[in-house]
Amino acid sequence: MKRGVDLCVAFLVAVSTLCPGVVLAADATASAAERRLCSAGFVEPVREDPTLRLDLRYAMAENFVHRKVYPSGRCFLRSGVTNRLLRVQTKLRALGYGLKLYDCYRPFSVQEEFWSIVPDERYVSRPERKNGVIVQSSRHNRGAAVDVTLVDAEGRDVPMPTGFDDFTSAAHRGNAAPGSTAARNSGILERAMTSEGFLPLATEWWHFDDPAWEKYPPLDLPLPAAVE
Repeated sequence: MKRGVDLCVAFLVAVSTLCPGVVLAADATASAAERRLCSAGFVEPVREDPTLRLDLRYAMAENFVHRKVYPSGRCFLRSGVTNRLLRVQTKLRALGYGLKLYDCYRPFSVQEEFWSIVPDERYVSRPERKNGVIVQSSRHNRGAAVDVTLVDAEGRDVPMPTGFDDFTSAAHRGNAAPGSTAARNSGILERAMTSEGFLPLATEWWHFDDPAWEKYPPLDLPLPAAVE
């Protein structure tokens, strides 16, 4: 936890030093959101390894709700999860591949919205509050899950079994045609992620959980705005 906080603080200090007078976000509320995530032990993986690609689908309309639900395309994960992900990226780069991130930490309120649209626990974890306390959530709400795909050395998408958020059996692990390029690429991704302990979700080839997800509490901290 301490390392995560230190990394976040270092980032804020670095930006303020390199860009004096530049506002990190659109308003004071967004800046406060960034500080709250930092104090909770979150970091931005791409600031640790800029070779990671970002394609945060819920920050655009190209997703199953067909509209933007995040204020920015920024990925935040717990520091321990980030460290694990960075090791995966190092292994993949040695093979001529890399990671592209579709989704990272997701506020609980967004999970509630997703459940209202797709109330199917194969694809959307059921959110539940009791007396205002979160008692059931997605591991994304803990900052301990990541949705990823594989890219080549130039950052170009490679064939995968389906597109992101394909809520059909075609996206289930092992359902790609045996011997196909998509099956091969999905296997490369899964082996790299599981080699660092990530747990694959059976119904979504892109989703992986950190093995220590239970130690992170679910949160409903808002995501910050884009850095301008």
